[in-house]
Amino acid sequence: MKKEKLILVTNDDGITSPGIRTLIEAVQPLGKVVVVAPDSPQSGKGHAITLGFPLRLSEVKIFDGIEAWTCSGTPVDCVKLARDKILDRTPDLCVSGINHGANHSINIIYSGTMSAAMEAAIEGIPSVGFSYLNYSYDADMSTCKQVAEIVTKKMLGTVLPPHTLFNVNIPDVDANQYKGIRMSRQANAKWVEEFDERRDPTGKKYYWLTGEFKNQDTGEDTDVWALENGYTSIVPVQFDLTDYRLKKKLEAEWSF
Repeated sequence: MKKEKLILVTNDDGITSPGIRTLIEAVQPLGKVVVVAPDSPQSGKGHAITLGFPLRLSEVKIFDGIEAWTCSGTPVDCVKLARDKILDRTPDLCVSGINHGANHSINIIYSGTMSAAMEAAIEGIPSVGFSYLNYSYDADMSTCKQVAEIVTKKMLGTVLPPHTLFNVNIPDVDANQYKGIRMSRQANAKWVEEFDERRDPTGKKYYWLTGEFKNQDTGEDTDVWALENGYTSIVPVQFDLTDYRLKKKLEAEWSF
C-alpha cells in the first residue's frame, strides 16, 4: 500500500504566527503534516545553529488533528531535531513559512525561513520557503494560501532532482491586481545599511540597525521585478556557493 505523503512544516516567525497556520491549512489536504517550529520569533537568524546550550522540544496541541512541536532553538535547529528525534521517516517535502515580509534577492542570505528549507534540502528533502510582502500580523493571506497549495501540489507531483530548493515570494496586491506565478532569478539587490547611534538613560551608547533596499538589477526576469509587477516569484536556489566561472578562469591563469 502506498504511503501517505509526509510533509514537514516549519518557519522562523514562531509557531503562533498567522503565516504558519495558513501554510498548514494549505498543505494539510495533501498529506500527513508534522509541524516543528520555533517557540518564539527567529527572524534574521540565517543558518544559525545552537551550540553550547541545550535544546528543548515541547509537543503542543494548537492545530486540530496535526502533530506539532515547539523548539527552543533556531529554524535550522527545528529541521535537524525533526529529522533526528520526531519523524519516523524522511519527509517527502519540507515547507517553511509563510514569512511575514520579503525574502527576495539578497534577503535569502539572512532569512531563517529559507535557511530552514535549505537545511532540509541539504538532507535531500525537496523544500520550499514561502514569504509574503506584508509585515502586518493581520494580513489577508488568501492569495498566499492558494500559492502554497499550487506550488506544493506541483512539487509532490514531480520527480525533482536531489536537494531541490525553491524560494517563493508573494506580492502584496489586491486580488484583482494579482497576475499569477513566474519562474524568476535572484535579483542583484542589497541593503545599504547604517547604524543609528543612540544613548540609553545612563548615557551609554547603543546602536540600532537601519537601512534602505537598493535594487541594482534592471532585468525583467528577476524576483524583485516579478513582485513589483504583481507576480509571485519562484526562484530555484542552490546551496553550492562555488563560483565555477571564476574557478575555471583562475585554473588557467594562476599557477602554484
